[in-house]
Formats: sequence, C-alpha cells, structure tokens
Amino acid sequence: MIPYGRQHVTDDDVAAVTAVLRSDWLTQGPAIERFEADLCRQAGAGHAVAVNSATSALHVACAALGLGPGDRLWTSPNTFLASAYAGLYCGAAVDFVDIEPATGNMSATALADALAAAELAGRLPKVVVPVHFAGRSCDMEPIHALARRYGFAVVEDAAHAIGGRYRGDPVGSGRYADVTVFSFHPVKVITTTEGGAALTGDAKLAARMRRLRSHGTTRDPAEMDGPPDGPWTYQALELGWNYRMTDLQAALGSSQLQRLEGYVARRAALAARYTRRLAGTGLTLPPVDPEIDSAWHLYVIGWDAERAGIGRRAAFEHLRAAGIGVQVHYAPVHLQPLFRAQGFRPGQFPNAEAYYARAITLPLHATLTEEEQDRVIESLPLSPEQRRSVAA
Repeated sequence: MIPYGRQHVTDDDVAAVTAVLRSDWLTQGPAIERFEADLCRQAGAGHAVAVNSATSALHVACAALGLGPGDRLWTSPNTFLASAYAGLYCGAAVDFVDIEPATGNMSATALADALAAAELAGRLPKVVVPVHFAGRSCDMEPIHALARRYGFAVVEDAAHAIGGRYRGDPVGSGRYADVTVFSFHPVKVITTTEGGAALTGDAKLAARMRRLRSHGTTRDPAEMDGPPDGPWTYQALELGWNYRMTDLQAALGSSQLQRLEGYVARRAALAARYTRRLAGTGLTLPPVDPEIDSAWHLYVIGWDAERAGIGRRAAFEHLRAAGIGVQVHYAPVHLQPLFRAQGFRPGQFPNAEAYYARAITLPLHATLTEEEQDRVIESLPLSPEQRRSVAA
C-alpha cells in the first residue's frame, strides 16, 4: 500500500529523542523552549506555544482570546472537525463560511457577505478560523481587512501549512492573524508524533496560552493572588488543561524542522509532476497562484465521473484495491450528525458539498518516489480517452 501521507524519521531524529531520554528532563524541560524558539525563527513569529495536538492549540487560542458562551466562531466546512470543535469547547456557537470551489479554502467574498448579514442581525462572530486547506494559505489580506472592520479575531488553522508562504511571508508570521496553529501529526509536513503549536505576536496572549496549556496555573509571584507561601507555591488562576508537549516530542520537532525546507521542496516537485502528467485528463487539479507557495500537505483532485465512466466511490475503491492509499478530504463538517443536530442541513454551503462529492486525495509525501507516483497515476481508472492524455 502506498499511503497518502507518512512520516520520515531519520537517524538524526532518533539521536535527538534518545538524548532527551538520557537527560534529566522528559517533560516541561529545555527541549520545549528550544522547539518554540525554532518555530519562531522558521515562521518569523514573536511567540510559539507548543502543545500536545493542533486541536489543543486551537482550543487554547480561542480560550485565550476570550471566546465563551454567547459568542460565535465561524470556520470553513471543508476541514477536520477540530476547527469547529474549538468553538464548542469554549461554549460558543459555531457557524460556517463557504469555500472557493478552486482552492477548497474559505471564500473572502462569502465571508464579507455573511458578515454584512450578521451585522444587521446582531450576530457577528468573535473569532473566525480560516483553514489553509491542503497546505495552501487562504487569501488572508482581505480576511484581515474584514477582521479590522468588524472587530473579530483571526485564528489561522494552518495545520496543513507549515513551510508555506503567503505573499512572500511565511505562514505563521502573524501579519494577518492573531494566532496561527500548526499540526505535527505523522501525516503532516513535519512530525512530533502527535503535537501542535500556536504562534502569535502578542506576548500577553502567548502567556495566557502557556498558562492554559498547564492547568491554568502560575508559579510567577507577580501573577499570584497574594504572596506565595514559599518557593514551592503555584496558584490556579483560571480553569486550564493538561495540553503539554513532552520534551521527547519537542526534540523530534526541532530535528525535523531542520529539514522542513527540503520536505516542502520535494512535495512541491511531486505536486508539479502530478499536475504536468494529469493536465490533459479533465480531472480538476489544484490551481497555481504566484502569490501563494503551498506546503503541499495534500494533493486533491476532483474526479470527473462522467468523463471517466466510473463514479468517485468506485474509483476510490478501485485505487484502494490496487494498493493506492487514497483518502477523501473532507466530508463537510456541517453535515456531520453532531452539527445536523444543531440545525445544519444539506445545501447550506453548496461549494463545500460539491467539492467533497468529487474529491480524491492522491498520495503525496517527502519519501514518495517517482516510481511510486507513476504507479498511482497508472492505477487511476481513467477512460481510454483520458489515458491517452496522460503525459509521459
């Protein structure tokens, strides 16, 4: 089976983790601060807060921004559940903004229209979570302009996008967002096994996210309610969670970050090869934008059932049977049973629903060989006409 994504762990990574195992610190130690500093250097951010998953990072970001009962979070329906769950975890209501059909990303035009209607109804969001689907940044400049006009915070869900760029700036720089969240799951561009991080330029926001990731406690006398009983004292200032990353994970992350540029370059080269070879088939392929450098977490095609003579599900099952580990990203979140129970229904976000109905994610990762990629392409159940259009 050729998986759609997988980690790449080297001897250097193993040595970095082994060094931590032989040290005095397995958690809450110096490897965490090193990894956070490495993330800041890579993204050009002021502060990074490493946590045990990107889901946790989204949660602490929204909580630190003050999202709570009576508030609203808006996100994309074309995403993993965590983008919306962050709002529910905080007790807020969740709504969605439809996507651009070509990119799968939140549409800035649809967002503007929804905000204008919400302002009239007195139902503006407190937080908007644009999702950088497949590694490609959303068009953040108009989203940022809308945030300034309507007064909401922006949390970039960049779980797919570490190593990507938007208009020359690294994703995570904070130029267009209050917080940017990365994921380090094994199928992502780099991995810490599980893990995530929230990046921000706001020192106070970073300090609150650090406190929330560790039970809402502090050991800083300046933050305490009254003088400490002694040097052992900690105080719980607010309800927080145990979202800490271990030093083992952080050491792996710092080691992996050294190869991030190479990983992204390899993914980009493979994506370009897919695009070149499949350009004449009539399949819908990811678009190219000179102002956006994708991190190429995913390569998603739109299946043309009419031209191929075989439906998307049958094509998916054919590829799986051939040992090609395709996947589908994503079933629209608003159609999940949890959200249908809240009143969402088919037809509300037609672009996301249409995207899902045709999407197939092809294998793409840094260790994929061109021979394996050729096998993926040759296994596609194309019509004879389409097959003749596949470039050599």
